[in-house]
Amino acid sequence: MDRSGLTTQPPELPMRPAPSSAPPSEIAERIWLAIAERRLRPGARLKEEELAEIFAVSRARVRQALALLERDGLVRLQPNRGAFVPAPDVNEAADVLFARRIIERRIIERLSVAITPKGIARLRAHVLHEREAKARGDLSDTIRLSGRFHLLLAELLQSDFLQAMLGELISRSSLITAIYRDSAQADCGPDEHEQIIAALERRDADAAVAAMSHHLDHIEAGLVLDADRKVQDELRDILG
Repeated sequence: MDRSGLTTQPPELPMRPAPSSAPPSEIAERIWLAIAERRLRPGARLKEEELAEIFAVSRARVRQALALLERDGLVRLQPNRGAFVPAPDVNEAADVLFARRIIERRIIERLSVAITPKGIARLRAHVLHEREAKARGDLSDTIRLSGRFHLLLAELLQSDFLQAMLGELISRSSLITAIYRDSAQADCGPDEHEQIIAALERRDADAAVAAMSHHLDHIEAGLVLDADRKVQDELRDILG
């Protein structure tokens, strides 16, 4: 899940029809990919009946898929109206990014003291997966893995409270990144993640906080927070 203007025809990026045995997780992944690739726009309605026909599954299975997406903050379910791609406005996006800065600073400060060699190894292994996703041009995985790196920092800290708070913010950030990112901006997430890891390994709290702050600055600089986003709701052409 170009957002800079109205597109009269959906992009020619059809997805393979899912087999009738497609599990809810696969359907959810395909919908998320359409959001990440900006083929499904903010505000687009996700009609159960139409999705069931597109994916050749029951409406019950579609509802399960939509529930998975709602859990991650990638779809909004409205009573008596159905499911929609959320349309976070500029203020909401700014609030999410601001809150992330506070939470992530606290995590980095504490992790600079608590990090173990095993934790450093897990972080480096994760960055390797990020590089692999970027190399194969997998946008959906690139966005997900980038967010997962930050969640892994909280996991290594073993703070259930901070991990839960950051999890909510990362889900919202992933959607904001998918919607508002500037395609002209290069993604340097893995390189900047490596800088954070190097500072943590040295147990240099100031350098680690500075590296994280620079990283979040870069994420925000790569977003075009345009309040006048257009909506496209062409499910069959996008997902069919």
